[in-house]
Amino acid sequence: MAQDRLSPDIQAGRLPASQYSENFDDLHEPLDRHEAVVEADRCYFCYDAPCMQACPTSIDIPLFIRQISTGNPNGAAKTIFDQNILGGMCARVCPTETLCEEVCVREVAEGKPVKIGQLQRFATDNFMETVDRHPYERAAPTGKSVAVVGAGPAGLSCAHALARRGHDVTIFEARQKPGGLNEHGIAAYKTTNGFAQEEVDFILGIGGITVKHGSALGRDITLGELASDHDAVFLGMGLPGVNDLGLEGDDADNCLDAVAYIERLRQTDDLSTLPVGRNIVVIGGGMTAIDVAVQTKLLGAETVTICYRRGPEQMNASQYEQDVAQTHGVTIRHWLQPQALQRNEAGEVTGITLEYTAMNGTLSGTGETVTLPADQVFKAIGQKPVEGLFGGVDLELARGRLVTDAYRKTSHAKIWAGGDCIEGGDDLTVVAVEDGKIAAASIHEALTG
Repeated sequence: MAQDRLSPDIQAGRLPASQYSENFDDLHEPLDRHEAVVEADRCYFCYDAPCMQACPTSIDIPLFIRQISTGNPNGAAKTIFDQNILGGMCARVCPTETLCEEVCVREVAEGKPVKIGQLQRFATDNFMETVDRHPYERAAPTGKSVAVVGAGPAGLSCAHALARRGHDVTIFEARQKPGGLNEHGIAAYKTTNGFAQEEVDFILGIGGITVKHGSALGRDITLGELASDHDAVFLGMGLPGVNDLGLEGDDADNCLDAVAYIERLRQTDDLSTLPVGRNIVVIGGGMTAIDVAVQTKLLGAETVTICYRRGPEQMNASQYEQDVAQTHGVTIRHWLQPQALQRNEAGEVTGITLEYTAMNGTLSGTGETVTLPADQVFKAIGQKPVEGLFGGVDLELARGRLVTDAYRKTSHAKIWAGGDCIEGGDDLTVVAVEDGKIAAASIHEALTG
């Protein structure tokens, strides 16, 4: 729908060159040794450890905090790695405020939990910076080989656990850099100084793992070939597709996939070269919506508005993440759903019309609308599986995702799966790590009896 001749105001270099590094510096200043010990002393070391029960990977949180308090941070890191080999990244990106810290006794009693996430980061960073050996040794070779599809959190977790047990693992990764969303889809200020790749190198240090880049399932390799060539297969490729708005014009150049933009930002050496609009509208209510909104604001956008069709309590992004967005100048508007994109004669998006919504038994539009100017509209309404990846291999699916049992085994005797690509999973790095760990234990049992 052509509305006017105005062109979107999108340009690079909106800020002084020196401001980019400052804007994208670490969101949380890491604890130093003294601060970590003081914080660790706040822990009650609860016998029933509600924090440990809330951790998807079941890290012994009271134990590692006690190890920090007694001057043994590397022992604390080992306790963390025993359950979560990606403990360093999870310390940075996990919504601890809705997991371990939410149930901390000090949070319940005082509203100020022990800083479990920051203590976990202190311990794992200290180990990776001061210890020049891998924390584990491989078992004797079993002669078995396993193919892992995807070098994201689920795939890396599974590969490490299998290699540790003596199996030979080959990871097939579509991109040229491993790490999955940790490298390509998480806000740059959450994982600075190339930490995602440092952690990948650390994980691969166990040995027995080969990574083949540029190998996409359904394009360069087939699932049938992998199942034939290997003793077992683990699928951890995430969700490669992106949901559209379903509006005319949402394929315009300035109506963008939020994940793809974050990936571009993460892989850009000079942030001042990344074009950003003056007025930004983000559609969605999850972590990706928050990440792209905050980062466009940090790149120099003047107004950034997140529009979500339900209320704040229904947003997938935690209250903490919502607060981060608002403290960075992002406006969050609720009860609004996209109705139409406003476009100029060249087909470029210049604004978006949204309809107010309400709950009347079900979510419905009220008929009232508002139009916001937009130089860029970002789609952050979830990802979706790509059909046809499995090349005729019969796998049970639910809404396009793989159905697995409690051990992450699919309906195929040689194939396991975990992470975002399985049905019923939570969209969290730590959950993907646990999926990989569970699958690896099941695969090892199947291969060794």
